[in-house]
Amino acid sequence: MSEWQPISTAPHDVEVMTKIDDAAGVRNEQTLKRRGGLWWFPDDSMYVYYMPTHWKPAIERDTKTIDMFGGA
Repeated sequence: MSEWQPISTAPHDVEVMTKIDDAAGVRNEQTLKRRGGLWWFPDDSMYVYYMPTHWKPAIERDTKTIDMFGGA
């Protein structure tokens, strides 16, 4: 599932990609996690002062190190 879903179907306590997409356009695309009625930054440092309209699974982060110098 990579298409945007209505925000009412978003899981709780899971980092997901969110956005606002309404008559004013698309904005505020970022990863957040839902806890109760609030949306929090993934590190739980603070919540946002808006309600996203859509969500989709967060992009997997590549944790591999790239060897820029071609060493073994």
